[in-house]
Amino acid sequence: MSAAIRVIPRTLRGRLILGLVVILGVLFAGIGFATASVVRHYLIDGLDQQLAEAGGRYAASLEHPASSGDSNGAGAKNGGNSNSGDTRAQTPGTLGVRLVAGSITVAAVVDGDADDFSGSVDDEVTLSAGDRKALAALPLNGSASSLKLSGIGEYRVRAQAGQDGDVLITGLSLAPVERTVHKLAGAELAMFAAALGLAAAVTAGWVRLALRPLHRVARTAERVSGLSLASGEVALSVRVPDDDPATEVGRVGASLNRMLGHVEDALAKRHAVEGRLREFAADASHELRTPVAAIRGHAELAQRYPGEIPEPVRRSLGRIEAEAGRMGVLVEDLLLLARLDAGRPLAREQVDLTRLALDAVEDARAAAPDHRWRLELPAEPTVVVGDRHRLAQAASNLLANARTHTPEGTEVTLRLDGGKCQDIDDATVSGDVLLSVADTGPGLDPELAAHVFDRFVRGDRARSRTSGSTGLGLAITRAIAEAHGGRVELETRPGRTVFTIVLPAR
Repeated sequence: MSAAIRVIPRTLRGRLILGLVVILGVLFAGIGFATASVVRHYLIDGLDQQLAEAGGRYAASLEHPASSGDSNGAGAKNGGNSNSGDTRAQTPGTLGVRLVAGSITVAAVVDGDADDFSGSVDDEVTLSAGDRKALAALPLNGSASSLKLSGIGEYRVRAQAGQDGDVLITGLSLAPVERTVHKLAGAELAMFAAALGLAAAVTAGWVRLALRPLHRVARTAERVSGLSLASGEVALSVRVPDDDPATEVGRVGASLNRMLGHVEDALAKRHAVEGRLREFAADASHELRTPVAAIRGHAELAQRYPGEIPEPVRRSLGRIEAEAGRMGVLVEDLLLLARLDAGRPLAREQVDLTRLALDAVEDARAAAPDHRWRLELPAEPTVVVGDRHRLAQAASNLLANARTHTPEGTEVTLRLDGGKCQDIDDATVSGDVLLSVADTGPGLDPELAAHVFDRFVRGDRARSRTSGSTGLGLAITRAIAEAHGGRVELETRPGRTVFTIVLPAR
């Protein structure tokens, strides 16, 4: 089944050419078969006419023995006396058979030798029992039939009543007819093969020329599919050059151009909306920093009041201060995301990721001593170009995510590969720098894993949770990685979850 599928071309041009060649091949085969059949029937009709014209002269001559014998004229061979038939005006290969009382007394074939008139028995043939039975069963109505006789081949035979109460059978060989038909079939095969090859070549050129507009449509679609349409300003200046409404491909091209225009308008509107949302988030975050700081300051000031403060009021002031601090973190995260979305340039300096990883693990160990923290670093320092503070924030976010959403006693490993990792193919080829955080926690649900880097996504259902989170940590990590020309990856299964930041080495 797979081999048959591989024979069929996958391209439209290949299928059109193959289809036309197959159709022509079937037509040629039908024409050849019909021609050979007509010629064969024509030649057989000619043989039948020759049989009718020849009558039973050769078979009748077999009634008269050339030498003395019994009254029936039977020769020693085939049960009767030897005979020499009258071969005058007889075609070589003519068969003559005489039957007396349903039994063949003599059978001979004109061979065209000099002994045809000499009374030789060389012209006689030996027939098998099946041949004798088939010849004896021939009708006497003057119609011709085809018989295959052993030893002499296929014959067209005709039976008629003799003058002495016997049956005379005359036959002509079908071998010349078959040779003629075979030569015709061979000539047709050669001509049709040449015509089929020429038709395939001409069809290939014509189909290629006819499908050229469709190829331009396909190239345009491929160019559009290669554009990044996920975010940012997108200019869809690519259009199909063929938009003639009089052709099918032109209508497809015109429809594709209209669709591209609609998509371009929709992307422009989306970009404008995203710009306004970024501006709003940035402005709102910036404006909220002052009142949040004021609320937090007043809460701290109220707690320092020298007089006696009732315990419920003190607890409320503490909650106000804690929530104001949490709101401040949220405002800073939103402001950072807005700046990253707007493409604000980051600092460009040499950053030692080895030192950054050491500091991040030390901070995580101090924040969650009940977890088991491990650090795997390369022998040589790993240096990239980027923003030191943002990269440190990305590493801290991954460690905080592992700390927050895994139970106590979980092993968390921060691993740094300086572009020489042998178990990650793209890193080995491209020389990327990998900073990964792996934990032995319960893993993430597949539905959550598909959206874990989106904003305000929390892992409550997949992991244990001991404290609240904004749901922006991983989104910020991805934004920082992409701002450095890298990406983030996730591998998760029960008992192992790995978040990886992939950064270009240069």
